[in-house]
Amino acid sequence: MTSSSIPRDALFANPLDKLASFSFDEQVVRVFPDMIKRSVPGYSQILGMAGVIARRYVPENGRVYDLGASLGAATLSVAQQLSDLQQLELIAVDNSPAMTERCASLLAETLPARKVTTLCADIRQLDYQPSDLILLNFTLQFLPPEDRQPLINRLFQALRPGGALILSEKIHFNDPRQAQLLYELHHDFKRANGYSDMEISQKRTALEDVLRTDTAEQQLQRLNQAGFSFNAQWFQYLNFASFLALKGDQP
Repeated sequence: MTSSSIPRDALFANPLDKLASFSFDEQVVRVFPDMIKRSVPGYSQILGMAGVIARRYVPENGRVYDLGASLGAATLSVAQQLSDLQQLELIAVDNSPAMTERCASLLAETLPARKVTTLCADIRQLDYQPSDLILLNFTLQFLPPEDRQPLINRLFQALRPGGALILSEKIHFNDPRQAQLLYELHHDFKRANGYSDMEISQKRTALEDVLRTDTAEQQLQRLNQAGFSFNAQWFQYLNFASFLALKGDQP
């Protein structure tokens, strides 16, 4: 799919009488590549590095989970970087039927020779197999806060020794001045990418009760509590960050 053929996100371009909570339905799926490109600072860099990081931790006969896979972009990044591995199992999971259906179609087109499984499932209930890399990009933030630590604990248990977790999230800050500045800069980022003030406001309202953020410190504490021997924030762009956690002694 070329950039010129990607449908433009205009879901919140007109005044809406009643804003429903945001959901990954067919309308969102159709414009998702444009939406996330124009809304999430650093998204393409995180995807690119996911594949680069995978080269360090995924061996031959390795298994990779992409949780909250949306349209499978992170799975594709990993597959491209690990193209030399003959035996590699990729599992892309999302709980949106519309997203999963489109993801399966795109991955079948782009990775015809790869073993890729696409599942529509709740990642909190999944029966995880031993794995070498787990990707959790902008997904934990949509779960109830009380479900986040139990999920991270389960992912730690699923990883083989030496395995890695990449966790990417929108974050907030305890310092009110920092919080306000980065909040405003994120809106400036969206305006620079063509969103109107009305679009920004309406989408923020739709996400209010759906997306609840943590601080970077909370993310690192959660990883440490799960048992990861090494965890660090490796990326930040405005109020979006990514963390790398390792199960083992060697980074």
